[in-house]
Amino acid sequence: MCPPSGPPSADDKKGMTRYDSDCPLPSSPPTLPNLGRDVEKVKTADWLHVDVMDGMFVSNISIGVPVVKSLRKATDMFLDVHLMIEKPVRYIDAFADAGADLLSVHLEADMPPGIQAALAAMEKRGVKKGIALRPITGAEAVLPYVKDVDLILVMTVEPGFGGQKFMADQLPKIAAIRRYIDQYNPDCRLEVDGGVDPVTAHQVVQAGADTLVAGSAIYGAADVEGAIRALRGE
Repeated sequence: MCPPSGPPSADDKKGMTRYDSDCPLPSSPPTLPNLGRDVEKVKTADWLHVDVMDGMFVSNISIGVPVVKSLRKATDMFLDVHLMIEKPVRYIDAFADAGADLLSVHLEADMPPGIQAALAAMEKRGVKKGIALRPITGAEAVLPYVKDVDLILVMTVEPGFGGQKFMADQLPKIAAIRRYIDQYNPDCRLEVDGGVDPVTAHQVVQAGADTLVAGSAIYGAADVEGAIRALRGE
């Protein structure tokens, strides 16, 4: 199913009809048929969430521009690209060229002028703008940016590796950011990534999230479509 590229309607946000699925791809360049196979598994999801790691901001190294470009050829799903990389402004044009629909940069990955420059580059390229927070970063860190972004991503595990345990101590932060969004930019999405499964999905939705990223809970399930429905509460 191809997701709408525009902002969600009020019913969409309240009904939790859009969930993301991590695409657990190898760090070596995969073949296009394998990409197509992995994307086909999650065709009933609304977005495809793609993690990019540089081995510096986080210790792991994962897919980069060539794989995002191959994903774009393999699907017309909305590509939500999460950049876990140092000084991300250097790579905005490359990932925009590769076909990303939305780019999220970590507030911890550069000084504020660098983050603002990255967001300005996204604006120039017509890419939807996101910011991301590690668990250690407080909710108030979003305040300089909340009016100008399309999505705020809260990590509920330490970024870098999949399959980690959900950090319930992040729920108050999710709730605080929801209040900031409601006050300053109601069209902004609030995304949560890390340890999301049918149980924790309910908790983060209650806290105010409207977009969920699930990797292990979906790709590790025998029934992928059923796992997606379970996250939606269907």
